[in-house]
Amino acid sequence: MSKYTIGVDVGGRSMKFGLFDDKGKLLDKSNIPTRTQNQGENILPDLTEHLKKIIEKHELTKENLTGIGIGMPGPILNEKIIKTAVNLGFKDNVNVADYVSDKLDFPVKVANDANVAALGEVWKGAAEVYNNVVMVTLGTGVGGGVILDGKILAGVTGSGGEIGHMPILEEPLEWTCGCGGNRCLEQVASATGIERLAQDYLFENEEESSLRDLDYIDAREIFQAAQDGDDIAVKVVEEYFENLARGLAIIAAVVDPEAFVLGGGVSNAGEFLLDGVREAYRKFAFPVTKDAKFFLAQLGNDAGMYGAAKMML
Repeated sequence: MSKYTIGVDVGGRSMKFGLFDDKGKLLDKSNIPTRTQNQGENILPDLTEHLKKIIEKHELTKENLTGIGIGMPGPILNEKIIKTAVNLGFKDNVNVADYVSDKLDFPVKVANDANVAALGEVWKGAAEVYNNVVMVTLGTGVGGGVILDGKILAGVTGSGGEIGHMPILEEPLEWTCGCGGNRCLEQVASATGIERLAQDYLFENEEESSLRDLDYIDAREIFQAAQDGDDIAVKVVEEYFENLARGLAIIAAVVDPEAFVLGGGVSNAGEFLLDGVREAYRKFAFPVTKDAKFFLAQLGNDAGMYGAAKMML
């Protein structure tokens, strides 16, 4: 008898659902809006109702459905409880796993969304042949997930993998991070960080630059200008590479991964990003960790579904 599992990725705007067989083939995919009003009171009922529809549509039973994995944006305790989730409106300690399991009578596990995305890339994405991987998402912020021996490293409070909030800066910045700190990797390694860095360079230097002609400087334009040989952009990007690489070298000294997977909007810079970060990383890394591999994420917005499903296998 074929076995199946369901992976759910709960985001602030939508919830994505995937039905997988036990070999990791995506058989069906759907999504519904995330209604965050009134402290997210509709989220779990909506999620459960849609799961019922999937179960009925595919005639899933206790004999052929291994369980339901759910990724959510926040720290998760004991694969059950989300401590807080600002993007969902949740307050303290919502027991997601017990709620869904009680309604549907199937096993349920819950994990942080970045962690399940990392697990998805290890299972069926960029790092499929590896078991010890750190995934870094480079967008408005910096997120991450750590996979050791094929399993998510969640930590005591469910905050394992929050690499964007490592306080790596020697001097505090004038502007604060989303977490309230001002020495975080996220402040210099996110898309927002490289944009601020470019603005500072342009203000402090008189050199000509194509970036001065832009009404708004975004990360994509900075990377493109650097590839085109713009001197200011090259300096900005090199500093960005060093900031990110220093953070990754610190992580490597602690968890010694086989590979790093880079995702998020900044990863659209492609091989240019990989080459730059890889070169800078080798300069900072502890000698025996210098040969870690670097890959671009492959699963895109589906990574969370894949990883959530994998938790149940």
